[in-house]
Amino acid sequence: MNKFKKVWSKCSGVIYPLAFGVIILILWQTTALNKLFGVSGQILPTPTHIVDVVSSNIGNMAPDIRATIQVILIGLLLGSVLGYLLAIVGALFPNVGKGGISLVTAFNAIPIIAMTPVFMNLTKLNVSASSDERSMIAKILVTTVVSMSAMSITAYRGLSELKPFSKDLLDSYACGKAKTLWKLRMPNSIPYVFTALKIGIPTAVITAIVSEYFTESATGIGYKIKSNIQNSQYAVGWAYIMIACIVGIVLYAILSIVSGIILRHRKS
Repeated sequence: MNKFKKVWSKCSGVIYPLAFGVIILILWQTTALNKLFGVSGQILPTPTHIVDVVSSNIGNMAPDIRATIQVILIGLLLGSVLGYLLAIVGALFPNVGKGGISLVTAFNAIPIIAMTPVFMNLTKLNVSASSDERSMIAKILVTTVVSMSAMSITAYRGLSELKPFSKDLLDSYACGKAKTLWKLRMPNSIPYVFTALKIGIPTAVITAIVSEYFTESATGIGYKIKSNIQNSQYAVGWAYIMIACIVGIVLYAILSIVSGIILRHRKS
């Protein structure tokens, strides 16, 4: 009986959300949602119609998908590296580092729709770059700034929340800050880094897509969502929304698999 409860407790975290999603899809496909909210089938097409649009236009959508994924990965990588370095400074030099982490957190409170135009204007100073290059740089900068916050705060906890006896042991060996960082703080922060990345991936996806609403370039999932909805091409807009969801889910799934392998090996 106890074994059954343990198995159910593990499976229920997947079963309940999956069942809820299936119910929503059934209501959506049968147009019950349209009737419930009083929305026409043109504005809210059925899932099968959206899938048909994706399958028939995937070749045209590929450059936009590639451009958005590029922004997500580069921005997330840069933000995570910078955030982790800032967390190291905060752990080794608390008086200076905590102020930097607080500043990054304050930047993260700025709305994306306000941050993107600022970076766009900054990139316009580089007159030799094309509009596509300027837009790409601006989107990466916005995604980088937003990704830094989760990594710096979470990694700082991993670098600072040490087992007392471990720190005392290294202190008894007269280990300096650098050796303590390499031997104790950084290994202890690995689970926290993966936690920060699990927060950072959805944030980076949303940031990249929203920032594409306000850039000069006419490429990217976010831009195509905006332009198609403005032109009343709702089915195509929903197709890009579906692609955005798939991109986020796939990236999160890959990270979950990698973290599961690494952390399981680490525990063993």
